[in-house]
Amino acid sequence: MQVYLVGGAVRDELLQRPVTERDYVVVGATPEQMLALGYSQVGKDFPVFLHPETKEEYALARTERKQGQGYGGFICDFAPTITLEQDLYRRDLTVNAIAKDQQGNLIDPYNGQQDINNRVLRHVSDAFSEDPLRVLRVARFAARYHYLGFSIAPETQQLMTQMVASQELATLTKERVWMEIEKSLTDGQIEVFCNILQKVGALTLIMPMLTYWSEEHAKQLASAIQSLDNTQANYKLIQFCLWLAPSSLDALEGIEQRLKIPNKYAQSARDYCQHQALLLHSKIDVSAALAMFNQLDLWRRPERFDLLCQVAQSDAQIHNDVIDTLQQAAQAALAVAPQSIIAQGFKGVEIKHQLALARERAIKQILMP
Repeated sequence: MQVYLVGGAVRDELLQRPVTERDYVVVGATPEQMLALGYSQVGKDFPVFLHPETKEEYALARTERKQGQGYGGFICDFAPTITLEQDLYRRDLTVNAIAKDQQGNLIDPYNGQQDINNRVLRHVSDAFSEDPLRVLRVARFAARYHYLGFSIAPETQQLMTQMVASQELATLTKERVWMEIEKSLTDGQIEVFCNILQKVGALTLIMPMLTYWSEEHAKQLASAIQSLDNTQANYKLIQFCLWLAPSSLDALEGIEQRLKIPNKYAQSARDYCQHQALLLHSKIDVSAALAMFNQLDLWRRPERFDLLCQVAQSDAQIHNDVIDTLQQAAQAALAVAPQSIIAQGFKGVEIKHQLALARERAIKQILMP
């Protein structure tokens, strides 16, 4: 039984990047041996085990054989006779097919180190085309390492284009697609991710509303993302909203179901798409501000307006003084207490009417002092 560190941890060590998680391959072992050593198995049909102390993943060396369509149509063989080289051969890219033994020696049968030095993302074998998810993964890796000068090997990009043309991407679940998008948002390189997917013909297949995608929008988005603090709580959400801002409101209707994205992302993207044009004005009309506050349900869900302002503050087209003034108007309107209306003797539906008038007056004092 031999244990090797594999995949992203080895790659990132060679690139002198922080290693966030470590995965291991175990050669020459059976599931029974792993369980006897105290490892716990993850899933029934997949030979992955968690270390009893570190909880890091240890997978038995395996080969995969394609059966049917999609990224899940594989039969795995994880017999103890499977070699490390066979396991590495099934991996997507040469830079991810490097292993390190317990003495620190690198095992690199497919020249991954050379491709790292040359800053090239290259598929290991033609088996790459059996998994359509790899089109998105390679686009994500190319985006993540774009700042280091990485590019996709021409033959790999050609293979990705062929995979898209074969319509295999249609077999991907929306959840897996969103997982790759979210990781690219985490990396802060969604515009590079999109540019690559557009080159291979996949962009509007996974995000149908991105018919407007262009180099100009990519540049604007990249500039906006560079100004963001990647430690802030809504880092990914702000990028997402700026990314989809040019969409029509109709195109974003029901995207949480169609794309399987979080409701918060979908709602915030629709809010920004709907109100961005208003925010572009140097002066905002009182009635327009009140209508926006009502649409955002400021009175019960002020966090929606807060998110809108966070996105707007990252939009180079919008002046900060417009956002500041709107925030002051929102605070003034929120300060109008329904109890004060009731105290004046109003009853029934008249309370709602008078409350709206009082809020409008409060907004007017800020917008038209």
